[in-house]
Amino acid sequence: MTAPSSTPEQRLAELGLELPAPFPPAADYVPCRTAGGVMYVSGHGPMRDGKAVYTGKVGAELDIATGTASAELTMLNVLASMKADLGELSRVTGFLRLAVFINAAPDFQLHHLVADGASKLLTALWGPGAAHARFAVGMTSLPFSIATEIEAVALVR
Repeated sequence: MTAPSSTPEQRLAELGLELPAPFPPAADYVPCRTAGGVMYVSGHGPMRDGKAVYTGKVGAELDIATGTASAELTMLNVLASMKADLGELSRVTGFLRLAVFINAAPDFQLHHLVADGASKLLTALWGPGAAHARFAVGMTSLPFSIATEIEAVALVR
């Protein structure tokens, strides 16, 4: 991944975004685990100030724009845990894969557009080198009724 001239934290500030406080694990797992330069990040939700910000089903109670905003906030939570573990986001050298789970109405079919909220944030912070494999799937439910959950796999130094 080509390193931009500013840090991901500086680009967040330029976008008017900030990382939320890392949300503690809700069960028996750790937020991040690194082995051989690969960081595995557990599923995160759209949390702020200890609460779920976006809840409900996309395609029923929530529209696509709200689902996309939920995915962006969820990705910010993923990045907050990564920063807490790494010390600085500039240690991230690339993203391998995102798994995006969407709490969706049964007939909802635009999961990929919701997931773009996370993917576009990574591109804004790391540039085109942030390109990653991804899947986006609809679920009948997610913990705490959150609208989105994201798991990530990244390369780190």
